Order: sequence, then C-alpha cells, then structure tokens
Amino acid sequence: MSVRSPRPSFAERLKIANQSTQKAPPESSWQLRVLAQVLVIIGIIATDTAAETSMSLWAIPASILGATWSWRNRHNRNITVKFLLAIGMTVALILFFRDLLFGGELNDTRVALAELLVQVQILHSFDLPRRKDLGYSMIIGLILTSVACTLSQTMIFGLWLLLFLAIALPVLIMDYRSRLGLTHWTWSSGQPRQRANRRNLTRLPLIFGTVVGLGLLIFAVMPRLPGYQLQTFPVSAPIESQGTFDNEKVLNPGYVGRGNRNGQGNGNGVRAGKAPEKGKGKIDDTFYYGFSNKINQNLRGQLTEKVVMRVRSQAEGFWRVMAFDKYTGQGWEMSRNENTETLKRPPWNYQFFVRMKVRLNRIKRIVQTYTMVSDLPNVIPALDQPKEIFFPTQEIALDYEGGLRSPVALTEGLTYTVISEVPYRDRDILRKAESKFPIMKTDPTVRNPYGEVDPALKPKLKKFAEELLATANTPITSDYEKALFLAQALKQRYQVQPNVPFLEDNEDLVEAFLFQHKGGYPDHFATSLTVLLRAIGMSTRLVTGFSPGEFNPFTGYYIVKNTDAYAMTEVYFHKYGWFAFDAIPGHPLIPPSIEENQTFGALKTFWKWVAGWLPSPVTGWLTWSIGGFFSLIGGLIGRFIALFRQGWWGWLMGITGVIGTAFGLWLAWLGYQRWRYWQKLRHLAPPARLYQQLTDWLSHQGMTKQATQTPREFAQVVHDRRASTECVRTTQRITEAYLSWRYGHQTPALAPLKQALRQLQTQQRRQWPQQLRRSLQSQFANFRPRGRG
Repeated sequence: MSVRSPRPSFAERLKIANQSTQKAPPESSWQLRVLAQVLVIIGIIATDTAAETSMSLWAIPASILGATWSWRNRHNRNITVKFLLAIGMTVALILFFRDLLFGGELNDTRVALAELLVQVQILHSFDLPRRKDLGYSMIIGLILTSVACTLSQTMIFGLWLLLFLAIALPVLIMDYRSRLGLTHWTWSSGQPRQRANRRNLTRLPLIFGTVVGLGLLIFAVMPRLPGYQLQTFPVSAPIESQGTFDNEKVLNPGYVGRGNRNGQGNGNGVRAGKAPEKGKGKIDDTFYYGFSNKINQNLRGQLTEKVVMRVRSQAEGFWRVMAFDKYTGQGWEMSRNENTETLKRPPWNYQFFVRMKVRLNRIKRIVQTYTMVSDLPNVIPALDQPKEIFFPTQEIALDYEGGLRSPVALTEGLTYTVISEVPYRDRDILRKAESKFPIMKTDPTVRNPYGEVDPALKPKLKKFAEELLATANTPITSDYEKALFLAQALKQRYQVQPNVPFLEDNEDLVEAFLFQHKGGYPDHFATSLTVLLRAIGMSTRLVTGFSPGEFNPFTGYYIVKNTDAYAMTEVYFHKYGWFAFDAIPGHPLIPPSIEENQTFGALKTFWKWVAGWLPSPVTGWLTWSIGGFFSLIGGLIGRFIALFRQGWWGWLMGITGVIGTAFGLWLAWLGYQRWRYWQKLRHLAPPARLYQQLTDWLSHQGMTKQATQTPREFAQVVHDRRASTECVRTTQRITEAYLSWRYGHQTPALAPLKQALRQLQTQQRRQWPQQLRRSLQSQFANFRPRGRG
C-alpha cells in the first residue's frame, strides 16, 4: 500500500504552470511604441486644455521617461520594478480617494478620474516590456480624449480629436499586424533595417476621411436633450395615468375617501371602501386605515398579516406616509388638503425635485429603493424630508404636511427610489429649542393649527400632563424632555387593549383612553400623546407610516408588512423641524434614525436577527462577549482611520501599517501551514513519515507522485526524469526502506536515511542560484530578434 502524496497547493501549481508556459516575446517595434505614446500625450494635453489643469507639465515627461526605460529593458524580467509599480498604483488609488472625498470633487468626478488614469498610465509605461500589445495605453488615450470631450466648451477640442484620430488609425493597423506576427518594423543588430508593407498605409487618408464624414453625419442627426442625469437609480418603466390627476384624493381600497361617499368605485380600478369616515365600524383586514385624507379611530378589528414591500436603504428608519393636523375627537383629518401641490418631471428622466424649508439641522443623504410586493394606496412611503424622487409617473403630489402621493395606486412590482436629506437627532440641541410653530401672519387671532385642542377638554388634559411631569425626579423645563417623559409615562401606565369598546358619538377618544379604559389600540397611544402635548402648549401632529420591518441579512432588504403600519406623534421644534416620538408599548421611544458612526451597522442588524432565535441567557452572554470584541476592533479601526487625518505623516504611517500588517499576516499564514504539515507528520510512523517528507520535497521539485503509482514506479519516474545521481540514490534507498517496513515488517535504520535526505535538500538549496543563472543565460543565448516571416 502506497502513501498518497499530498496535492500541491495553488501557489505550487501556479509556479509549475508558470515555469512550463513560454513567455510571450516583448513588442520590439519602436514605431508602434512611439505612436501609442503619442496617443497618450494627446489625451493628456486635450484633458489639460478642456479642464484648465496643468498635468502636462509633469505627466508628459514622466510618461516619455517610462516609455524610454521600458524600451531599453524590454528583454528583462524587471521583478523589482513590478513590485515598486504595484506600490505606486496603490498610492495613486489612495490619493484619488483623498481628492474625491476631501478635494470637493464629489459633484464632478471626471477630472479626478482623468488624473488617476494619467498616474496609472505613467506607472504602466514602465511595465511595457512584458506586454506583447500596447492596447492598454491606447485605451487610456481614448478615455482621456473622451473625458476632454465632455469637459470642453470651445471648438479647440476638435483639433485634438482630429489629431488623435489621425495617429490612432496607423496605430491600430500596426497593432493588428503585430498580433498576427506580420509586423517587422524592428532594428536588429547585424541585420539590415526591414520595413513594413506600405500598401496599408496608402489607404489611411481615405479611411480618415470616411471616419470623419460618418462622425459628422451621426453628430448632426443625433438628438440632444437639454440635460443628462449623472445619477441613475432603480425605477419601474413609465406609467401613464388615466384622466386628470386629482392630487387631493387618496385611493385607499377598503375605506371611503373623498368623492366616494356612496360606496361607488373611484374609476381607478380600486374597489369601493366599507369603513365609514366617522362612527362605529370595522377595520379592513388588508389595508391600513391610516392612509387616507380622514382617519376614523373608532374602528375595531385586526389586520391579516401580509408583505407589502421590500426596501433597500442606506439606513433604517420610519417609512413615513402621511401626517394630520386636525383632531376631530375620534380621529384625524388634513385641514389643508386643498393646498396639495402637483410636481411634474421633465419627459426625459424620472427625477422629481422637492423644495424644502431651510433648517439648522445637520443632514445626511439617504438613498432608499422601494419595491411593491402587493398593492398599496396611491401614497408614496419615504424617509423624512425627501429631496429627490425617481418615480415612473409624469406627476406626483406633495401635500401640505410633507406626504407624497401618486396619480395611480402602487401596484405589485412597482419600483421607485427616494433620496432623503434625513436630519441628525441631536438631543443637546433640541432640548434648547421651543416647540412653537411660527405663524406667518401679523393677525394675533390666527391660531396655531398644530396646537388646537377642544376648549372644554384642554384644562383637564393640561392638569393631567402637569401632574405626570411633576413625578419626575428633577423639574423638566425643556419641551423636548417633556415629550420624552410623557411618551415614556404612557408606555408604563397604559396597556394595549385589542378589545376596547366602541366610542359613543359624543365621547372623546383621548379622554376615554386616559381616564376610562386606561389603554386602547396602539394608534390610540399616539393620538393621546399628540393631544396631551398640545394641552401644555406644544406644536404636534399625528404621522402614519411603516416601521423598518424585518431586515433580511442575506438579501439586504427590509421586509415590510401591512401590520408594520402604525401612527406616531411628531413634535415641531422651532428652526429644527419635526421629530417623532413613539408612545406605543413595546416600541422604541424614538423611532430608528441615522447615527454618527455606523461602522458595524449591518453587523448589528444581523445580530438582532440572530438574537431573536436564541434564549435570553444565551443572548445576554453573547452580547457581552461579542460586544466587547467588536468594541475593541472598532477602537482599533477608529485609530487607524484617524491617522489619515494627520497630514502626509499620518498617510505614510497608515500605508506602512497596512503593508506591515499584510506582511505579518502572510508570514503567520505560512507558519500555520507549516505547523499543520508537521502535525500531520506526527501521526505517521517514522518510516512512513520519512517517505512522506521525500515525496513532498520531490513534489516541490516538479515530480509529483500520482495516486495510481506504486512507490517503485514513482522511484523509476524520478530516475527517468534525469534527476541528479544523489537524488535518484536517496529516493531508491528511502523507497526500499519504506517497502521493507510496510510489507516486510522490518525496522530499517532511519538515521542515515534522514541524514541523506537533509544533505540532498541542502545541496539543492545551494545549487538553486547557480541553476537560475544558467537558465537565464541559456534563455538570452537562445534569444534572436524576429526576422521577415
């Protein structure tokens, strides 16, 4: 029975394949090299001219120097230079990201990309000796010329374009002939200068004229739009709405809306609603009641769980839909629905822009893409303060409370994208702000629409709110802290009651919730908090939407169901805008919002998903241990990132640290592999261990033992491969000793065999530099310049 030789590693197989593969000869046509370099120079000058930069001062001399150096060293391996070039390209990439992030070029990255291409091309020019073709340099010249075309504002660019075309045509011909082995524009020592066939060159003026003529024709007939969008986001195909867009209507299936009081259809394929706008009624089991112009909270029932949409977002949040300012005693309505504004987009793109009021908040742009899984009303969920909407209809509507509406219902499969400027929620700043909504009229009789409360009920609610605030450990004077405290008080003192009785016609929902039933439906908590804060002089409104839903860490989508829809309280803080508070038990007091540092945001979300499946003791222990580990890792990453904010010295230290860490990890990996190898040998008997070491060493020399070969057959292969006499002798001795132990049950003397193997390995290591030098000398001795065919 033979010992199977281990399969060579990937690096070993790559080394063997590399040794057996004949290197492609370097390009020896200096004319092709020169013209390809001219294309790059034209691209650099054209970009400089169009962008009004000064790259040519250093880029052109450096590129010519690299091309000259590569020509003189085209027959050398240049391993050291390749290593330095790899470091140089890494540095160029780091400088590119620095300019992109801190150089103010995020709005137009074309110049930064052009500079990166120039830097990479200069480094690449030193690496041309081992490249048969110069196609990369030609492509770089073409890209630079194209960038210059997009930047140029004068006709001077046309001269550079024609010059580039005139040089590119002979370059393409020469490159094609070189690939076929037909180009012989070489200068060989001791041989007469050979010239290429000139018949192809005589056609160049005709080709040049044809290309220019076709280009001018295409340019003349190509349509030119007023503007092009540099940003494209997922959005469905265009949807044509039927009839005139009534921006005041919300098409919520299952509920009576404006213009549909008699239960008739609405003409948009939406069935008539069943729930009344006021009074006792039943909740539709599919559609959330809170997406309508008026909402009736005297409805009872439960939703049947159903997935409605999938959301991919840069941050989780409350997918806001609608807001209401007028409390009716048993529900809410939008008192200024007639002020809804219709937004239109240009016909050549999908982008709508929303005008926003100026706030003092620090904001962060968050991109969200929504895909409908089942039908929704014609409301458009989005994170707070949407700025740009990519939607497939020609029109959308923006109501007075910041909600978005579509001309058509959101049907299954519809996709749209929203870019929101989400404000940071800074508690230190907001606690200094007052919840006073500015009234833009001088008439003192004008009332704040977000502070109206039934006069008969207001004293009772005000007294109750003040009594709750008085139970705090310290006096609360900040409006923000009052909202937090009262929301938390409702969570602790009241319970969700799915069987709360109907309200009578003259009964107030908030009064019944606070003083009679001591609880109610989840949305009743939001209504009670909203009205309670109004009673103490704060500006509030009710907002409806969806919670983030369940995050799927394997797809990256938030899965949102109809049961995730609920209502919250929004409080207005002067100069900072609206911020939500959630009084529903079991919900976070503050809805999910953006954070300053989200380095491990995705990992935290994944951990929350996993923790939901584990027992509480296991979750607690893992949170303590894993949380400490990631806190340590996060601190190290933070210190590393801080290095790049300390100028050039910090950049140098950071790059050095990355290279040193990578080198240390590589050495550790090699050590681990060697440790595993010796651990494997420890479990073998001494004769088998010695034979295994022999076959492994021979495998590194290119003589791998196949599983079908017996030990004697493999020894014969070593002999036939014309190995050294010492190698053949040692292989035969160890093979026979292994066979005598394995099949003859004899214990061989292993000490001299081990010594022979060590001497063979030592001798091979000493002879390696000499063998390499002889191999290189033989390769250069056999090298001959190409002749004519």
